Amino acid sequence: MTTVPAAKATPETEPATASAGSKPPRTPETSQRNKSRPRTPAEWILMIVAVLGAVVIFFPIMLLLINAFKSPADYATSSPLELPEAFDFTGIQTFWEGSNFPRALWNSIFISTMVAVLAVIISVLNSFAIGIGRVRGRTWIVLVFLMANLIPQEMLFDPLFRLYDSWGILSNPWSVILTFTVIQAAFGTYLLSSLLGTFPKEILEAAAVDGATRWRSLRSIIVPVIRPTLSVLMVFFFIWTWNEFLLPLAFLNSPDSLTVPLVLEQLNGERQTDTTTLIAGTLISIIPTIIFFLIFQRTLTRGITAGAVK
Repeated sequence: MTTVPAAKATPETEPATASAGSKPPRTPETSQRNKSRPRTPAEWILMIVAVLGAVVIFFPIMLLLINAFKSPADYATSSPLELPEAFDFTGIQTFWEGSNFPRALWNSIFISTMVAVLAVIISVLNSFAIGIGRVRGRTWIVLVFLMANLIPQEMLFDPLFRLYDSWGILSNPWSVILTFTVIQAAFGTYLLSSLLGTFPKEILEAAAVDGATRWRSLRSIIVPVIRPTLSVLMVFFFIWTWNEFLLPLAFLNSPDSLTVPLVLEQLNGERQTDTTTLIAGTLISIIPTIIFFLIFQRTLTRGITAGAVK
């Protein structure tokens, strides 16, 4: 039996066998051409704005770094923009030893973490009932949660103080945790209800046909889909709670229950303030939030850009 040799592909036949939707191969020449593409005026403007924004954000931190290592005499006789004559750690040592900062740091971490976790869980459950469950008066319920974020914190002083005093949890971190869990969960419910209101019903109906309960659908389908948004909410809730000052000042009165912002406030005397110690304490207090942001920077980026990629 004679065999017929296979036809050899030629340059003329190769385009015919290629699929119509295939992309041309990426060659080093095209890559180099894309890299050397000149920037448009709009890109230059955006870059300049980004650089200016970075300078504005970094400038206060630079002032803290310069003045935190000055002695009181050096700070009094020099400009805030001048470098210290010699590195002096008196302010940092005084703040660390005299303000019980490790305890305040633990209180802030504990309160912020508990508020972030509990507020996200409550927000998911509320938004699942409102956005997926389609309860009656959904629009008005979401509006009530939105209005809860507009209530001034000063209006919460008296009723919450009396309530927590009757419960015996004043000067207890749980008084702040309960307060800000409700406040942050109101915002999270408003945001997630709008998001889950557009969730495809076909996916949930298919899961129900396969025998999935509502709890299983929430845990195995909805939460994995919105996980980037939940991560962003958790990071924001943590930072917002960390920086809270007004209500913790009213509820946390014992030295062992103070948070980092309250410890910094104690450094402001009525007639005299140790400025170098205050600057050193401010520098130390922002280090944990910077570390937290750097750890979860990729989570923030993924969560913010998740809705831009289909």
